[in-house]
Amino acid sequence: MNTALTITQIQSSDKLQWRRLWTKYLEFYETSVPEDVYESTFQRLVAGDEPEFLGYLARLDGKEVGLVHFLYHLNFWQVGKVCYLQDLYTAPEVRNRGIARALIEKVYSVADAENISTVYWLTHESNRTARYLYDNIAHYAGFIEYSRN
Repeated sequence: MNTALTITQIQSSDKLQWRRLWTKYLEFYETSVPEDVYESTFQRLVAGDEPEFLGYLARLDGKEVGLVHFLYHLNFWQVGKVCYLQDLYTAPEVRNRGIARALIEKVYSVADAENISTVYWLTHESNRTARYLYDNIAHYAGFIEYSRN
């Protein structure tokens, strides 16, 4: 079977498919967000008013099977911006087919076009499948995340 993978920036016409995938991502991490967060996040992704917020969908044979959200921000360790890959999701039925790697490489490509060399992200320590990919496509810096109670 010949399959075609495409990765395109999220458009306003993608709302239902995007929401379905992002909901599955949130469920994977056993969390949810209120309706106003769905709305504000989608508007940030498609409005173009905040060019630091970007998102892409992966389609396999025309069906939406993955997403990535990322943002640019300043930091204290360099003059330019860095890129934080915040959300990455691939539907379970198409995992291990290179889709997550392709989404990460898309983020790398978009960041490179903006002259942003630092791309980083977090994952849960128990997410072994994802960590195997990440260990092959990025450098593990050894940091542990803490967040406010």
